[in-house]
Amino acid sequence: MTTISVIVAVYNGAATLQRCIDSFTRQTYPNKQLIVMDGGSSDATLQILTANASHLFYWESERDRGIYHAWNKGVARATGDWICFLGSDDYLWADDVLEKIASRLDQIPMEIKVAYGQAAIVTKSGGVLRMEGQPWEEAKKAFCHTMTIPHPGLMHRRSFFEEHGLFDESFRIVGDYDLLLRELKTGRAQFMDGVTTVGFQHGGVSNSPTAMRPMLRELARVRKTHHLHAAQIRRFSSVRLKMNVCSILVSIVGDRGFRWIADTGRRLTGRPAIWGEDAHAEGGK
Repeated sequence: MTTISVIVAVYNGAATLQRCIDSFTRQTYPNKQLIVMDGGSSDATLQILTANASHLFYWESERDRGIYHAWNKGVARATGDWICFLGSDDYLWADDVLEKIASRLDQIPMEIKVAYGQAAIVTKSGGVLRMEGQPWEEAKKAFCHTMTIPHPGLMHRRSFFEEHGLFDESFRIVGDYDLLLRELKTGRAQFMDGVTTVGFQHGGVSNSPTAMRPMLRELARVRKTHHLHAAQIRRFSSVRLKMNVCSILVSIVGDRGFRWIADTGRRLTGRPAIWGEDAHAEGGK
């Protein structure tokens, strides 16, 4: 029976960590292991880990060099056939989701090393903003110029890391995209249709207004590292333009001003406000 390792990175995530752990312990699937890597939190995270120690395959609390370092250390401890990564403010979507995932993973050909379903992007109050994740035949069209599949809850076969190595810890924002490109710029992923894997909150590091400029710099590094030529990234130009405009706006009106303008625009077009709810907490690393 397939064993699934879930690796959680946390730093000062006491507000949401218990929900994350509970979503794992409620799983109906038996062959699972939860690994929590805490970066030396100063809030109640350590107490939560201690109280839940019997549910954890492994945990530690010490200073790290960021989320990718924490996840890399977790991979070294994991023994599962498939490995997925969460932040402490993410959570498994339903009590039987690992059971559903495992049944799909057992049917995947050995040459496929990445499998994913849909992920729900939620507000702080738990409302669903939108679903991310589409069949690979669609997602692959744009994957070489932007991240088109959700990384929270995505399953990596153990042999993926044996072939491609670990996260590049010099990245702060797009290390997951860099890692997946090593396999998917030429390989293929398996979409698990009808499976919602996780809920994750809008407002993580990657979609923070102040992160847009450094994210663009990191994406430029990724394109250079993976030798993505102009034809492969041309369709990314509109996304890059939007991010540059947002970055300039943040530099003029500040983080709070940008959030107010962005939410006002969403309300005027009949969409829910999301930027005002953005989490400034460090819980998800």
